[in-house]
Amino acid sequence: MVARTSFETRPCPIARSLDEVGEWWSILLLRDAFQGLTRFDQFQKSLDIAPNILTRRLNSLVERGLFEKRAYCERPLRHEYVLTAKARDFRPVLLTLLAWGNRHLAPEGPSLVVVDTADGRWADPVLVDRETGRELDGGGFTMATGPRANDRMRQRYRFSSEGSGLPLVENASGSMEEARSR
Repeated sequence: MVARTSFETRPCPIARSLDEVGEWWSILLLRDAFQGLTRFDQFQKSLDIAPNILTRRLNSLVERGLFEKRAYCERPLRHEYVLTAKARDFRPVLLTLLAWGNRHLAPEGPSLVVVDTADGRWADPVLVDRETGRELDGGGFTMATGPRANDRMRQRYRFSSEGSGLPLVENASGSMEEARSR
């Protein structure tokens, strides 16, 4: 088996996030936990996953602080896996992934939707800026390196931002496209 590369020490928050929850079984376990599943046998039945793989994934999610492992039965000892605050913060990412999958990978139509429980209307998740309420995939937003970015990371992005509300600074090395053309 090929050893998996770890991104946990990389400066990019996207790479670190993928290291944390990027393995597909982990994301599916989080999906099922958001639907109320907490027990090993529930996850196994839902995902049709081999017990050894399920054990590894659950242990990894516990180690990474996404699940809390709690005993619910003493004899025999049985545990449940409960979402932590860190995992609950992942819910919008999961809902956005669901919407993206419906939009681009479901030509037959959606098999899973986000629904408003008050009126039954389907929701279309969008990412908005908390302060202004503006949609982030509209014009006027870009990714910029932050104060803790290293030189290699600054080479990938055109702009840097040293703090919220401060003007963007153009990086001397330019963007990824410019770096590739050199």
